[in-house]
Amino acid sequence: MTDDLLSRHDVLLADLDGTLYRGPEVVPGALDAVLGAAARGVPTVYVTNNASRSPAAVAAHLTELGFPAGVGDVRTSSQAAATMLAEQLPAGAPVLVVGTDALADEVRARGLTVVGTAGEAVAVVQGHSPDTGWRMLAEAVVAVRAGALWIASNVDPTLPTDRGPLPGNGSMVQVVRTATGAQPQVAGKPAARLLREAQGDATRPLVVGDRLDTDIEGAHALRAPSLMVLTGVNGPADLLAAPPALRPTYLGADLGALARHPDELTPGPRPGWQVEHGPDGLRLSGSGTGPEPAVDALRALCAAAWEHGAGPVTADGGAAAGVLDELGLGG
Repeated sequence: MTDDLLSRHDVLLADLDGTLYRGPEVVPGALDAVLGAAARGVPTVYVTNNASRSPAAVAAHLTELGFPAGVGDVRTSSQAAATMLAEQLPAGAPVLVVGTDALADEVRARGLTVVGTAGEAVAVVQGHSPDTGWRMLAEAVVAVRAGALWIASNVDPTLPTDRGPLPGNGSMVQVVRTATGAQPQVAGKPAARLLREAQGDATRPLVVGDRLDTDIEGAHALRAPSLMVLTGVNGPADLLAAPPALRPTYLGADLGALARHPDELTPGPRPGWQVEHGPDGLRLSGSGTGPEPAVDALRALCAAAWEHGAGPVTADGGAAAGVLDELGLGG
């Protein structure tokens, strides 16, 4: 019987951007991992904070890339936000939608009315749209200041793009926060709501993602284990400095880690590497003997940093220096 990480779980709650794909390109190892999980009876639910596209559009994109994805396999923060509105408002209540048509459609699907001005609204829902401008943000500010219920699909400060990180919904939410002093309810990760809906009836979920302050923090909120992959937003330096609520259970180069034994993926001492902690930070020495020397070194460094505190990382020896350069920690 296979005793790898996948065998411990009955569903994968997978992030999209930076975890499975980057724009039109599949992240190396991701497709084989998802297809392999499906062949072993472990489904993947695709969980995204991006509220700009409908579940059908997300599923279509995933299918084009080769992933096994139907509309029912996708959970977006727009769905969770609309459900939260419907739970707190009477049928037909007027909602000011700051976002795309996909978000507005989710609001209508729950029996609520979409309006365009603050004077009509008893609630505001805010999701990412590249077309959001000052006038719509001003309407949201007026409505929130007047006491409207305010729900944000997510509060990611940036959105990954092929041009690098650009302003995400959290940046737009901050505009309304600054102007009103209010705080929204949050539907998406790191709040547990979206992940809990995605989990469904499964009892042994694994949250998979590339971002500490959404995917990994969300796993902590769900009280579920997490696999952090080094293919997207956050990297080694972020991991070393991560506070407890942002620390993953497992660490992998990519989704191929699902085929490894959990003990090999857990931050901690790794064969061939030694980490010493001193007043000047961490010092890495040795030459790893595992199949992923750099990631193994990072697992060892994370354990030391989380116990003693992050700081400068230096190398003792050529192998350690090469690994630190590969991890972007050299110098």
